[in-house]
Amino acid sequence: MEELKFDLPSAAQTIARDPVLVGVVASGNCEVLVEQSKAVGHCAVTVHTSAHGFAPIWQAVVEDFSARRHAGGLSIEINDVGATPAVVSLRLDQAIEVWEEHSNG
Repeated sequence: MEELKFDLPSAAQTIARDPVLVGVVASGNCEVLVEQSKAVGHCAVTVHTSAHGFAPIWQAVVEDFSARRHAGGLSIEINDVGATPAVVSLRLDQAIEVWEEHSNG
């Protein structure tokens, strides 16, 4: 198992709420846990992956995510079991949407 850590600048997430968990730990998929942190202008991402040697791809995916979404002030943990970059992006977007949706309703 490889662990990767990224600390990325991102627009501040203004919503405070309980942690959100989306996805599944299953072959070709990933699980994403989102929690609030104190680093308002940064998003901390930790990736646990069974696929070694893909750090540059992970970095590109999470950098794209932090640039597109308001994730500053969040801590994100990804448990990966061979998900493709497209699946990872989908799960990250899904997690932020759930984060924002549940706080408004």
